[in-house]
Amino acid sequence: MFHDAIPEQPVQDDRPMAAQLRAHLTQFVRPVMTKLAQQIDIRLVQTARDLVQVILTHRHRTLGLLLSELGSYLLGPAHAPAGTKRISNLIHAAGWSADTINAALWKEASERVQTLMEQAETVLAVWDGSVWEKPESQASQDWCVVRSAKARRLARRRKGMTLPHKGPPILVPGLHWDGIVVLGMSGAPTLAHMQWWTTRGEHATTQREVEQRLLDRCAEGWGQNVCHVWDRGYAGSPWIQAALRAKLRFIVRWKKGNKLLDNWGEARKAWEIARGKRAQGYRYLRDPRTKQLLKVGVVVLPVTLLDHAQPLWLVVARLGKGREPWYLLTNEPIRTLADAWAIVLAYARRWQIEEVWRASKSELAFESPRVEDWDVRLKLLLLACLAYAFLLHLLSSSFDELRAVLLRNWCHRTGKRYQTVAMPFYRLRAALSRLWQAAPPPGYHQPVLNSG
Repeated sequence: MFHDAIPEQPVQDDRPMAAQLRAHLTQFVRPVMTKLAQQIDIRLVQTARDLVQVILTHRHRTLGLLLSELGSYLLGPAHAPAGTKRISNLIHAAGWSADTINAALWKEASERVQTLMEQAETVLAVWDGSVWEKPESQASQDWCVVRSAKARRLARRRKGMTLPHKGPPILVPGLHWDGIVVLGMSGAPTLAHMQWWTTRGEHATTQREVEQRLLDRCAEGWGQNVCHVWDRGYAGSPWIQAALRAKLRFIVRWKKGNKLLDNWGEARKAWEIARGKRAQGYRYLRDPRTKQLLKVGVVVLPVTLLDHAQPLWLVVARLGKGREPWYLLTNEPIRTLADAWAIVLAYARRWQIEEVWRASKSELAFESPRVEDWDVRLKLLLLACLAYAFLLHLLSSSFDELRAVLLRNWCHRTGKRYQTVAMPFYRLRAALSRLWQAAPPPGYHQPVLNSG
């Protein structure tokens, strides 16, 4: 007869480290928990703090935010129903909303802005949008039509294996998803804002309304202390004019087919304006996605919008044969070639928010909640955002020594690729999960062992 395995007892030195990291987590979430304590019962506040730790501990791509799974980690497998009930009571409590957590994230990002300014570093606010896909589900009235990013990735051509997908984009049920991170020219980002929205049902809104509210909030909170970085999805005259009215600094990757007025006042496409212009300088830069070293040439051209007289600059970064150039439109003054390279390097930092989407969907299972109510879903997702923000917090330089010990003992990896990575996010989460499972907090309910 098979018996349940007896859990391995932790090494004596592991308990202090586990307790130390739990103390860091408690300190990190304290602003949110203090606010929640004014709104809901203190027992629910304790459940919220424990739930953030459980989300960090439970590593599962498809069941990561399933309430019954989280409940079994909260109180132990033998008390899974009680743990699930506690989580359900927390996220269904009427006294608080997801805005409480979003406000705390925004405050932390504002503190990061202030810190970077005191260090005389460039402060970037990187925006991007994604989608929350539920391709097999039609049960919720909140789902709207979104373009499947996963289908687009799967249809990408792979040499010698597949043919590129032809036809219209693949549309699936889901939600729209917007995010903002704050970062400098080095180091880990700080999560500033996460928002989900839909174009259907009771909570319907539009992309312009959502983005305009965020733009106004950034202008009010950060002003010109931050340079905003946008991808091609924001490349359009109405959005650029909204940023100019708000007096924001920005860098946006312009679509090569969108027209601008060149130095002679002629309306031409971006690629036509840059055609035939020799590079004004070269540098070797590393691709943030592929890690390859590329010889990049840069061209700087004065331009304006077709329907706005504000002088702008078009910085063209040529990445080499076979790679599409970056056409970067900015209102940052460019007086020297060094200023132009600063624009290119700032846009290269935009890749950090792509890592946010990847980690949120694959590592933290943001697409797995199975709750129907709109407000309840947002509460659960924002608690998961709080867990993600804590992982980013542990990637800061102040935790270098603690992080090195944690990775060496609980997620050892061989090979140069793993040992030289600047921000080992996935290894950090794996190590934290293994440590907390081996050294659970006092009072944790261990599984009931079979005696037969």
